[in-house]
Amino acid sequence: MPIAITYTRFGGPDVLTVSEIDVPQPAPHEVRVRVRAASVNPVDNKIRRGELVNIFPAHFPIIPGLDAAGVVDAVGEAVNGVRVGDDVFGVTPSGSYGEYALMPAPVIKPQGLSWELAAALPTVGETAYRALRHLDLKAGQTLLIHGTGGSVGAIAVQLAVARGITVIGTAAPADLERVSGLGAVAVPYGDGWAQRVRAAAPQGVDKVFDTSGAGVLADSIALVGGPERVITIADMNAAQHGVRFTGMDPSDRVPEALPELAELTASGKLTVPIWRTYPLAEAALAQADLEAHRNRGKAVLLP
Repeated sequence: MPIAITYTRFGGPDVLTVSEIDVPQPAPHEVRVRVRAASVNPVDNKIRRGELVNIFPAHFPIIPGLDAAGVVDAVGEAVNGVRVGDDVFGVTPSGSYGEYALMPAPVIKPQGLSWELAAALPTVGETAYRALRHLDLKAGQTLLIHGTGGSVGAIAVQLAVARGITVIGTAAPADLERVSGLGAVAVPYGDGWAQRVRAAAPQGVDKVFDTSGAGVLADSIALVGGPERVITIADMNAAQHGVRFTGMDPSDRVPEALPELAELTASGKLTVPIWRTYPLAEAALAQADLEAHRNRGKAVLLP
């Protein structure tokens, strides 16, 4: 029998166990993928802790994970354009921490894209792409991104810079050099960040993308002159500030971005930093590392 990581109650990383499961059967609109790599996202920890039960209802046992890459080994009868043997990646609502996953919208993996990068890309890449679409910046404008040391922030920096946008990025001291290398003007986060941003952008800041959830919305609004110029993916108090929160509504997402992002990554025009890979059985350690913010890039499981 194949194995997967499962949990039967909410809690810390220690609730994750290696379990034998039945081979999942694809619905008419799904493919079954033999997983070669699965990424670990911060949202996996929030779901495991029970913080998002209103958005992701709990039906135990749960297989965690949203993103995977692998080889198609079964195709639902209503699927077109994908065949058994194709290399694909995408989002797996049924869970990706396992030897098999079901995927309703697989994307063909470019030949030059590694399994690890393909698995790392869907959630963080789509999130960065979507936020920039909502902000609708033009070449020559200035964007402040909070949390550019994280994967979403790092991808957003690169996409924005490629579009001719000036990016100011807040980050931890250990990440400043890396963020600068991506094309942003890097400034330390923490107390006094607004003054440092004003000094780094004397021309002013047009819009703000918050990936940090670090209580920066009020000062960000003051910086740009209104809540409609700010967007967040991490601050659950967004509505109190009149700021748009994006990410919880599936209809808000732009999965059509994934083929473009994959080609950019495969060609070397977009960097998605892989911090560490783990055997599937070490999924609890991978989640614990993310929870403790030890990572400097994506964590990826290899079944």
